[in-house]
Amino acid sequence: MVDKKGVTIAGNTPKGVFYGVQTLRKSLPVGAATVVRLPSVKISDSPRFVHRGMMLDCSRHFFPLEFVKRYIDLIAMHNMNVFHWHLSDDQGWRIEIKKYPELTTKGSRRSGTVIGYNTALDDSIPYGGYYTQEQAREIVEYARQRYVTVIPEIDMPGHMLAAVSNYSGVSCFNQTGWGTTFSSPVCPGKDSALEFCKNVYSEIIPLFPYKYIHLGADEVEKTNWKKCPDCQKRMKDNGLKTEEELQSWFVHNMEKFFNDNGKEMIGWDEILEGGLSPTATIMWWRTWSPNAVPDATAQGNHAIMTPNANFYFDYQQDKNSLSGVYNYNPMLESLNDAQKALILGMQANLWCEYIPSRERIQYMIMPRMMALAELAWSDPSVKSWD
Repeated sequence: MVDKKGVTIAGNTPKGVFYGVQTLRKSLPVGAATVVRLPSVKISDSPRFVHRGMMLDCSRHFFPLEFVKRYIDLIAMHNMNVFHWHLSDDQGWRIEIKKYPELTTKGSRRSGTVIGYNTALDDSIPYGGYYTQEQAREIVEYARQRYVTVIPEIDMPGHMLAAVSNYSGVSCFNQTGWGTTFSSPVCPGKDSALEFCKNVYSEIIPLFPYKYIHLGADEVEKTNWKKCPDCQKRMKDNGLKTEEELQSWFVHNMEKFFNDNGKEMIGWDEILEGGLSPTATIMWWRTWSPNAVPDATAQGNHAIMTPNANFYFDYQQDKNSLSGVYNYNPMLESLNDAQKALILGMQANLWCEYIPSRERIQYMIMPRMMALAELAWSDPSVKSWD
C-alpha cells in the first residue's frame, strides 16, 4: 500500500513480503533518480499458479556460476519461483559425480561445437566446463534466499551420450554414437546400467532438497533396444510387448527409486508412452501431441505447460512471439474443471545449442519472460495486452 505516510508491504509469509518488494522494485523508474513519486494505491496480490518456471540448458553451452545466479535473480524479480537446471545431455555432462569422475573429466568436454542449424559441421574448438557439488549447493542456497526452487534434470534413458561413451555396461553395445535421429540410449536390459543411473541420482538427490527430480525421458531412439538381447530378455521377463513399454518400465523403475528417496518425478510428456504411473508429473512440450495433457490429467496426474510453439525461448522472436506467450490459455478447452485443477503452472525452456553467450541468453528471453511472468501470476481478468 502507498499513502501519504509512505510504502507498506505486508504478507502472510516472508515469501509474500518478498514478492511485494519485487512489485515495488518493478514500479521504480530506471536510473538513479534522487526523488521517486508513487501514486496512492493499494495492491492485494497472489499468484495464479504454483509453478512459474524458467529452464536453462547448461549442457550445450556451459555458463559460469555467477551468470546462473544472475538468471535466478531475473526469475525472482519477476515473481517466478522455479529454476529448472538442465545439467546433462549428449553434448556435455555438467555436474560432478564423485563415483564416476570420468563424467566430468571426459564427459564435460567435446572437440567442437555445431555451427549453424541442421548441419553436421562444427568449429573444431575444444569446449568444456562443469559444476562441482559444492557449487551446486551454493546455487541451491542462493536460490533459496530468493524463494526459488531448483529442479535438477539428468536426462535419461536418452540424451546420455556424454555418459554412455565413457562407462561400459551402460549402453546396449560397446559402440555408441548417433542413430537415425538421436543418440545411443541407456540399456534398460542391463542391471549394471540401472545401477549406474541410480548411483548418479544418489549423489544428485542430496544436493537438491526439494520435492521434485526431473528424469527427462524424452526423444529416445529405441533401435538398439530392438537388437539388444538384454533388452529383449527384460521385455520377455516382464511381459512387455513393445519398446515403448520398455521405456515406461525404465521410467517406473527410476521413479520408484526417487519415491524411496523422498522425491517425486517430473518427465517430459513422452513418459506417457507405455503407461503413466500415478505419482508422475508431465511437462507437456510437444504441441503436436495435443492429447498429452488431457490424457495425463484424466488419470489424475499433474501437468506443467511448456508448449514448444509458445514457450521455447530459444526459438527466434518475431512479431507474434510475444503475444503468443502473453495470450496463451493454459486451461485447454478439452479439460474439465477437475483436470484444470491439476495444471500446476507453466515454464519457458531455453535450449542452448545456438546460444553461446550470456548476452544472447538475455536477448532471447526478454521480453518474453516478462509476458510469461504475468501470465503465470495474474488472473486473466486483470491482464491487459494494450
